[in-house]
Amino acid sequence: MMKKLALLALAVTTLSILASLSAVNNQAFGVSPYCASGVIDKTPCEAFNVEVTFKNTGRTAGTWSVNIAFEGEKWTWTGTVQLLTLKSGSTKALGWNGTVPCDAPVDSVARLVVYYNDSFKPLDWWIHVVPSAELAIKSSIVK
Repeated sequence: MMKKLALLALAVTTLSILASLSAVNNQAFGVSPYCASGVIDKTPCEAFNVEVTFKNTGRTAGTWSVNIAFEGEKWTWTGTVQLLTLKSGSTKALGWNGTVPCDAPVDSVARLVVYYNDSFKPLDWWIHVVPSAELAIKSSIVK
Protein backbone atom coordinates (compact mmCIF):
# COMPACT_ATOMS: atom_id res chain seq x y z
CA MET A 1 0.00 0.00 0.00
CA MET A 2 2.82 2.39 0.88
CA LYS A 3 4.53 1.73 -2.47
CA LYS A 4 1.30 2.55 -4.34
CA LEU A 5 0.95 5.85 -2.48
CA ALA A 6 4.58 6.71 -3.21
CA LEU A 7 4.11 5.95 -6.91
CA LEU A 8 0.93 8.03 -7.00
CA ALA A 9 2.71 10.95 -5.33
CA LEU A 10 5.59 10.64 -7.81
CA ALA A 11 3.18 10.63 -10.76
CA VAL A 12 1.34 13.73 -9.50
CA THR A 13 4.64 15.54 -8.90
CA THR A 14 5.91 14.63 -12.38
CA LEU A 15 2.71 15.87 -14.02
CA SER A 16 2.91 19.14 -12.06
CA ILE A 17 6.51 19.69 -13.15
CA LEU A 18 5.67 18.97 -16.79
CA ALA A 19 2.72 21.38 -16.68
CA SER A 20 4.86 24.16 -15.20
CA LEU A 21 7.63 23.56 -17.76
CA SER A 22 5.06 23.79 -20.55
CA ALA A 23 3.80 27.12 -19.19
CA VAL A 24 7.39 28.43 -18.90
CA ASN A 25 8.13 27.29 -22.47
CA ASN A 26 5.12 29.22 -23.81
CA GLN A 27 6.16 32.33 -21.89
CA ALA A 28 9.74 32.09 -23.12
CA PHE A 29 8.53 32.62 -26.67
CA GLY A 30 6.63 35.75 -25.61
CA VAL A 31 3.41 34.47 -27.17
CA SER A 32 0.39 34.44 -24.92
CA PRO A 33 -0.05 30.98 -23.35
CA TYR A 34 -3.81 31.49 -23.79
CA CYS A 35 -3.69 31.19 -27.59
CA ALA A 36 -6.76 29.68 -29.10
CA SER A 37 -6.50 27.25 -31.95
CA GLY A 38 -8.45 25.83 -34.80
CA VAL A 39 -8.92 25.23 -38.48
CA ILE A 40 -10.42 28.07 -40.50
CA ASP A 41 -12.02 27.35 -43.87
CA LYS A 42 -11.16 29.91 -46.57
CA THR A 43 -11.52 29.91 -50.33
CA PRO A 44 -8.71 30.78 -52.75
CA CYS A 45 -8.31 34.59 -53.00
CA GLU A 46 -10.27 35.08 -49.73
CA ALA A 47 -9.03 37.59 -47.14
CA PHE A 48 -8.15 36.71 -43.55
CA ASN A 49 -7.02 38.57 -40.43
CA VAL A 50 -4.56 37.40 -37.80
CA GLU A 51 -4.06 38.88 -34.34
CA VAL A 52 -1.33 37.67 -32.00
CA THR A 53 -0.91 39.01 -28.46
CA PHE A 54 2.63 39.12 -27.12
CA LYS A 55 3.93 39.58 -23.58
CA ASN A 56 7.40 40.51 -22.39
CA THR A 57 8.03 37.99 -19.62
CA GLY A 58 11.57 39.25 -19.07
CA ARG A 59 12.87 41.68 -16.48
CA THR A 60 13.78 44.52 -18.83
CA ALA A 61 12.27 46.23 -21.86
CA GLY A 62 12.88 44.53 -25.18
CA THR A 63 12.46 45.07 -28.90
CA TRP A 64 11.71 42.32 -31.41
CA SER A 65 11.28 42.11 -35.15
CA VAL A 66 8.04 40.09 -35.55
CA ASN A 67 6.37 38.50 -38.54
CA ILE A 68 3.95 35.70 -39.31
CA ALA A 69 3.49 33.22 -42.12
CA PHE A 70 1.07 30.51 -43.11
CA GLU A 71 3.18 27.59 -44.26
CA GLY A 72 1.98 24.43 -45.97
CA GLU A 73 3.15 21.87 -48.50
CA LYS A 74 1.07 23.41 -51.32
CA TRP A 75 1.07 27.15 -50.52
CA THR A 76 2.53 29.81 -48.25
CA TRP A 77 1.74 33.38 -47.35
CA THR A 78 4.05 35.79 -45.50
CA GLY A 79 3.05 38.94 -43.63
CA THR A 80 4.86 42.24 -43.26
CA VAL A 81 7.54 42.56 -40.56
CA GLN A 82 6.54 44.68 -37.55
CA LEU A 83 8.76 46.09 -34.81
CA LEU A 84 7.53 45.36 -31.28
CA THR A 85 8.86 47.10 -28.17
CA LEU A 86 7.52 46.10 -24.75
CA LYS A 87 8.37 47.01 -21.18
CA SER A 88 8.76 44.17 -18.72
CA GLY A 89 5.37 42.57 -18.02
CA SER A 90 3.61 44.52 -20.81
CA THR A 91 1.43 43.01 -23.51
CA LYS A 92 0.49 44.15 -26.99
CA ALA A 93 -1.53 42.70 -29.85
CA LEU A 94 -0.24 42.91 -33.41
CA GLY A 95 -2.40 42.30 -36.45
CA TRP A 96 -1.88 41.23 -40.04
CA ASN A 97 -4.25 41.16 -43.01
CA GLY A 98 -3.70 38.65 -45.75
CA THR A 99 -5.25 36.77 -48.62
CA VAL A 100 -5.17 33.06 -49.37
CA PRO A 101 -3.21 32.73 -52.62
CA CYS A 102 -5.54 32.43 -55.62
CA ASP A 103 -3.64 29.34 -56.77
CA ALA A 104 -3.94 27.55 -53.40
CA PRO A 105 -5.28 24.04 -54.13
CA VAL A 106 -8.63 23.02 -52.66
CA ASP A 107 -8.23 20.80 -49.54
CA SER A 108 -4.70 22.08 -48.88
CA VAL A 109 -3.77 23.46 -45.46
CA ALA A 110 -1.19 25.87 -44.10
CA ARG A 111 -0.16 26.44 -40.47
CA LEU A 112 0.39 29.78 -38.76
CA VAL A 113 3.99 30.35 -37.67
CA VAL A 114 5.23 33.39 -35.70
CA TYR A 115 8.78 34.57 -36.38
CA TYR A 116 10.70 36.94 -34.12
CA ASN A 117 14.40 37.81 -34.22
CA ASP A 118 16.12 34.44 -34.81
CA SER A 119 13.31 32.28 -33.37
CA PHE A 120 9.98 30.94 -34.50
CA LYS A 121 6.92 29.35 -32.91
CA PRO A 122 4.33 27.29 -34.85
CA LEU A 123 0.84 27.95 -33.49
CA ASP A 124 -2.18 25.67 -33.67
CA TRP A 125 -4.02 27.76 -36.27
CA TRP A 126 -4.55 26.35 -39.74
CA ILE A 127 -6.20 27.65 -42.91
CA HIS A 128 -7.98 24.93 -44.88
CA VAL A 129 -8.69 25.84 -48.48
CA VAL A 130 -12.24 25.01 -49.54
CA PRO A 131 -13.91 25.30 -52.96
CA SER A 132 -15.23 28.72 -53.89
CA ALA A 133 -17.79 27.23 -56.28
CA GLU A 134 -21.05 25.90 -54.87
CA LEU A 135 -23.73 23.98 -56.67
CA ALA A 136 -27.38 24.61 -55.86
CA ILE A 137 -30.45 23.04 -57.42
CA LYS A 138 -32.49 25.74 -59.11
CA SER A 139 -35.47 23.60 -60.07
CA SER A 140 -36.54 20.07 -60.85
CA ILE A 141 -39.40 18.28 -62.57
CA VAL A 142 -40.71 14.75 -62.58
CA LYS A 143 -43.28 13.66 -65.24
